[in-house]
Amino acid sequence: MNTKHHAVALITGAYSGIGLVTAKALQKAGYRVFGTSRKAAASVDGITMLSCDVTDEASVNNTVAEVLKQAGRIDLLVNNAGVGLLGGAEESSTAQARALFDVNLFGITRVTNAVLPTMRNQGKGRIVNISSALGFIPAPYNALYAATKHAVEGYSESLDHELRSFGIRVVLVEPGYTRTAFESSLTKPDQPLAVYDSVRTGMEALMRKGVNAGDAPEVVADTVLKAATAEVPKRRYTAGKQATQVRFLRRFLPEALVDRSLRQFNQLPIV
Repeated sequence: MNTKHHAVALITGAYSGIGLVTAKALQKAGYRVFGTSRKAAASVDGITMLSCDVTDEASVNNTVAEVLKQAGRIDLLVNNAGVGLLGGAEESSTAQARALFDVNLFGITRVTNAVLPTMRNQGKGRIVNISSALGFIPAPYNALYAATKHAVEGYSESLDHELRSFGIRVVLVEPGYTRTAFESSLTKPDQPLAVYDSVRTGMEALMRKGVNAGDAPEVVADTVLKAATAEVPKRRYTAGKQATQVRFLRRFLPEALVDRSLRQFNQLPIV
């Protein structure tokens, strides 16, 4: 994609963390960047910030309309907005599970559906969906979050096949642990059970340790830029050393060995 003529990028969840760093990287690369956050935020470093709630279709449509009013086109959509949930799967009500999917999956579909008519009319476009290494491996005590990311992967791959004839490509970026405040804003289970208290506490500590030792958000931003600008994009891009290693292990190691390694990593009994 040629960014010399100020191609327009829209990135959701750009208030902080991976989203903000990615927005800055895209702006530096020559894109005219619009970022979104749930609450109004001041524009910064040449990035135009807009208020958008990805769980609200009217809010999404208004945001896309505002981008088109100001810029006239959308060449790149980065679906980054998302929330986490750590706890035993049994500890979340179906209402809490629906709320998680409403952001992490249906938020992506709302924004994508709002942008697609413009991209089709242009005859080109690129959609980058931020998934996770937990989109292709099991994730004990992150089961519902992993389910949303597995769903994003299936949605994205299928949608890519539907849109190629319109000149639009859909690709995935899969980060591992990243040094952001993501773990500090995790949703807590809405029906916690005492039987899970000890191991849940251990998983929270393990996640904090992983995040502290994780990749810088710039690693993910660089991967997004690569996925956005590749003339012939790959289906997925792992972001960072850890995610790349996990992808390799999942693909080539025997299933029993992967299962054992997963339990060891998560400090669970080998049974």
